[in-house]
Amino acid sequence: MSIRSVFVLLAASVLAPAQWLHYPDPSIPHAKDGKPLLTAKTPRAKDGHPDLSGLWHPVASPMEKVKRYFTDGINGLGEDDPDVYFMNVLEDFKPGEITMTPAAAAIMRARGQSRGADSPANTCKPWGMPMVDTLPSPYKIVQNPGVTYILYEENMSHRQIFTDGRKHTPDPQPTWLGYSVGRWEGDTFVVDTTGFNDKSWLDAIGHPHSEDLHLTERFHRTTVGHMDLQITMDDPKSYNKPFGFQIGLYLIPDSDLIESFCAENEKDVQHLPAK
Repeated sequence: MSIRSVFVLLAASVLAPAQWLHYPDPSIPHAKDGKPLLTAKTPRAKDGHPDLSGLWHPVASPMEKVKRYFTDGINGLGEDDPDVYFMNVLEDFKPGEITMTPAAAAIMRARGQSRGADSPANTCKPWGMPMVDTLPSPYKIVQNPGVTYILYEENMSHRQIFTDGRKHTPDPQPTWLGYSVGRWEGDTFVVDTTGFNDKSWLDAIGHPHSEDLHLTERFHRTTVGHMDLQITMDDPKSYNKPFGFQIGLYLIPDSDLIESFCAENEKDVQHLPAK
């Protein structure tokens, strides 16, 4: 499969440059000159747990790690450089260490042959997980008792992470972003998500998954301005063993989401190769 030929089409559909809002956030400490104190201690919610609320963005990887995924070595994503795991969830593993089942390998070969024509992103469908976490675009975490919301700027999608003690439903209707329940392990917020459909991609080069995918996110805010996010995927119908990666998130202070819809002025689909 040609990684570069698949991604060149996917890259064209992502983000237009954003025009940020500017409004001081009273929940963020500021210096006398008005600058946010991003290295200050992690804020706490009323229940004593870290407060993860805020506008977050994945930390970009060095371009030498990701430029091989672009046709001409130039980032075509728009304003922001991506994290390397947005490009390839198996970036950290040696060839053969994580292997796909024959069915999953066949799906990935077909995606390579179509040069990304069946990518959800190229047809304005949801990105799916873990791409919504690694996409070079902001998302807003709103932490409340009983439920935490994540609002994604890209295509204005959202998730609900329930912390009211409920368990996963035994017979979910498969969805793009699944069904999430959360719990605290010390200062780390652990989110278990199941109930996915099998239509989304794990990354930009097309790694597939089945409806049995079980995805775990571990959010750990280290300061006002930084959070670590560890993601683990377990899908025995598609891969020989669980695997994952860790990314950093940085806070975008004194700002907010803007409206962004894939379908607005969409001009990529007409240029995709016919099946």
